[in-house]
Amino acid sequence: MGNRNFNRNSVQAHRRSYFSGICTPQRTPSKILLLFFALFAACKSAETTRSNDVFYLNISSGYLESLDPAFAKDLNMMWLDHMLYNTLVETDEQLRTVPSLAKKWEVDESGLTYTFHLRGDVFFQDNVLFPGGKGRLMKAQDVVYSFNRIVASKTASPGAWIFNGRVTTSDPFVAINDTTFQIHLRAPFRPLPEMLSMSYCSVVPHEVAEHWGKDFRNHPCGTGPFQLSYWDEGNALNLLRNPHYWEHDSTGRALPYLSAVQLSFVDSKATEFLLFRQGKIDFVNGVDGSFKDLLLYKDGNLKKEFAGKFHLDKNTYLNTEYLGFLTDTANDAMKDEPTKNQLVRQAINYAINRQKIVTYFKNGMEIPATRGFIPAGMPGYDSGAHYGYDYDPAKALRLLAAAGYPNGKGLKPIKILVPNNFEDIVNFIASELQEVGITVNIELIQPNILKQQMSRSKALFFRAQWLADYPDAETYLVFFNSRFPAPPNYTRFNNATFDKWYDESLNLPDTARWAMYRQMDSLVMSYAPVVPLYYERLYHFTQNSVSGFRSNPMNIIDIKRVKKR
Repeated sequence: MGNRNFNRNSVQAHRRSYFSGICTPQRTPSKILLLFFALFAACKSAETTRSNDVFYLNISSGYLESLDPAFAKDLNMMWLDHMLYNTLVETDEQLRTVPSLAKKWEVDESGLTYTFHLRGDVFFQDNVLFPGGKGRLMKAQDVVYSFNRIVASKTASPGAWIFNGRVTTSDPFVAINDTTFQIHLRAPFRPLPEMLSMSYCSVVPHEVAEHWGKDFRNHPCGTGPFQLSYWDEGNALNLLRNPHYWEHDSTGRALPYLSAVQLSFVDSKATEFLLFRQGKIDFVNGVDGSFKDLLLYKDGNLKKEFAGKFHLDKNTYLNTEYLGFLTDTANDAMKDEPTKNQLVRQAINYAINRQKIVTYFKNGMEIPATRGFIPAGMPGYDSGAHYGYDYDPAKALRLLAAAGYPNGKGLKPIKILVPNNFEDIVNFIASELQEVGITVNIELIQPNILKQQMSRSKALFFRAQWLADYPDAETYLVFFNSRFPAPPNYTRFNNATFDKWYDESLNLPDTARWAMYRQMDSLVMSYAPVVPLYYERLYHFTQNSVSGFRSNPMNIIDIKRVKKR
């Protein structure tokens, strides 16, 4: 975990793509809106002549790096891996950790040994590398192989942090028999089952993975509901129903219902939505900035002229958008920085009207982050917490005076590093801070360069986001553990009491652990190493013809039960 690679804001190489004869030229927002209205008028309720047995999905980054789950470091890869593979457990719509390949599991009294009891009826997808080309039975030894593969240096998986430093050095993964698998930990870590729901932990067959080596990325084989049929990188990808998939619905009918999934790679969110309105794709994740005013009222609800045209589902999303401060006072760069003063950081928190940000910049789509760093929807979040920061400019002025800067007098300008796609919100924040006498200079920077600056403790004040890796608030609180580098501890927050509570929380049962998480979140907020801005929400659009579409607050989509009419 000490070398944890989070890849929160991976910058993908974008490619111009063409799919089914559809070109994606560059368009200005005004032209996009004009085109939208033209398309909307032309295809109000008309669907294109596409199969009702195929789910059409677009990858708006325009590129998919790999279908090897050991490299599932971005959302699109996670979506595909969830179709191709299974993990021991998975996360449902209510963030519960539920059985998948493992029917049940338990931890011993020491908290060091987890035992997973596997299903005995799961087969890998058919593959020429199996005898007779038929998929073989998945066994506990396959889980051992898959997890050892993640941590192997030759694999170079960005998911190695899951187990590195956490499992024993000798025989960390053990197959007791064909259906019993054990993990041995160095120290208790109660969120382990939640962590094992991550795509990195998908189970793969050694015959296929070893045969293809690095090319396993485009020759995937798993136990999932779909299997790869065709992949023309950057243009199209087709999956076919796995006829031997092990899951069934409540009536005993085999899943998945669909016969295929067809993916396009149109690298424009605006164009993607136009294609959705044409009926050429079945699902869109999120709202492009060009359309949010057109589609949504300021309270985040769909405008009446679009009611009934398609489905809109809203859900919590485990992502906190924030401003961060470097708090390492021993760093030479902090010598004359006013933000090394806790009172100044608190004043900045109180001077920002988060509700206005959500209403006027996000069309009410998000939740103001006034209740700490742990986001709404995550177990451990306290909707009634009093340790966050509400808008209170008078209190901000009192704090500045207590810090020796009455009305901001004597306070030198503070520089903030900002990814270039967040300039509008930070400009508003700068104007809010100016109202209490705090001058902020904005420096726009490429996201990948900003991440490097944050990792090297050269970003003293910065704009970022923290997206959950798994459904346990530990993934947010590790951000402040002084024993870890950056990432995750970009602020270099260092507090012995927090670290002690963190250690104690890792072997507590759920309810007690969540209470400890709130205590830790409260302590962090009192020192104000971050300015939580808002907690994100998911906005999923599906065609009226689609039913059975599911997702969870991790934004992992599940189409096993999708039907189309």
